[in-house]
Amino acid sequence: MDKPLEGLLVLDFSQFLAGPSAALRMADLGATVIKIERPGVGELARQLYISDLELDGDSTLFHTINRNKQSYGADLKNPEDMVRVKKLIARADVMIQNFRPGVIERLGLGYETARALNPGIVYGTVSGYGKAGPWSHLAGQDLLAQSRSGLTWLSGNADQGPIAFGLSIADLAAGAHLVQGILACLVRRGIRKVGGLVEVSLMESVLDLQFELLTTYLNDGGKLPARGTRNSANAYLGAPYGIYETQDGYLALAMGSLAKLAEALEYPALNAFGEREQLFTQRDEIKRLIAEHLKQRPTDFWTAKLEAVDYWCAPVWDWNDLLNSDGFQALEFVQEVQRDNGARLRTTRCPISIDGERYYCGRGAPKPGEHTIGIDESFGLNA
Repeated sequence: MDKPLEGLLVLDFSQFLAGPSAALRMADLGATVIKIERPGVGELARQLYISDLELDGDSTLFHTINRNKQSYGADLKNPEDMVRVKKLIARADVMIQNFRPGVIERLGLGYETARALNPGIVYGTVSGYGKAGPWSHLAGQDLLAQSRSGLTWLSGNADQGPIAFGLSIADLAAGAHLVQGILACLVRRGIRKVGGLVEVSLMESVLDLQFELLTTYLNDGGKLPARGTRNSANAYLGAPYGIYETQDGYLALAMGSLAKLAEALEYPALNAFGEREQLFTQRDEIKRLIAEHLKQRPTDFWTAKLEAVDYWCAPVWDWNDLLNSDGFQALEFVQEVQRDNGARLRTTRCPISIDGERYYCGRGAPKPGEHTIGIDESFGLNA
């Protein structure tokens, strides 16, 4: 089956995670993605490590984010290289960049220049905090955006202080929002024959992730939520919502009837809290009772009891537990990608299925400038 974005040409000038993850998703969905990199050394993320793992000279982080792309070597300060790059822009459907505000304009590849070369181009840009305002010059780094946005303050118990999210959530959200905006402009282009400028920032994206809680705050007289003192999983939600220790592990409880929970756990003490308001006003006391009770039996015991009455719960697993489960196996979520020289990487597949089709690709991340000659020839860039 043809993938829905086959026939689209995407130029990826971005680095690190947010921009490249957007280009990755478009490659997963069938677009031809050409990564524009510095000759010889490539983008900085090739040497950005989140562990000591390395594959064929590049970090596994780079391999993960840049599978199924081609690499074109170009020095954006070299006039001859710029001539070729501008010829590519004239042919492209999408261009993605995440330089700090003002940098791409100084290099001569800002949106107005790209639009003059190609009126139908969809130009996507990622910044840390937008292109205007007192933060616009600051580094667009994930943890820093999390911290300024209030996200780290929301997590954990009241006495724990701010807790960072366990992965680069601001980058990943910004990349997803960038893809949404690009696809919206491509649809508009198909209708009205015009391109467009798509702008996202790490800050706006991580604020959008908080829209439920932030909306409550905005409509509650500016009253900050009080995180619970125990088993807190949401700054606003009442008991029993949270993660609890069991005899041999941990169990997550979502929202639900406290009466049903008391019955399933065979724990009538919970029936003393029969009013909805008590789930909030006596949240910590209810959670204390639940926590003491759940420690008496193993996770599987409680899970079976709760699932039997359709109470929302889940065991808390690590990746070993997850990957060995039948449910994960049914997803067929792991794929292997490979470079032409045989270097292989196991990674995840595209999470989107279309018309019942799961999308896989076997091509690994490119070497720096690996496809420059072929691209020059295919597009006649040396003419």
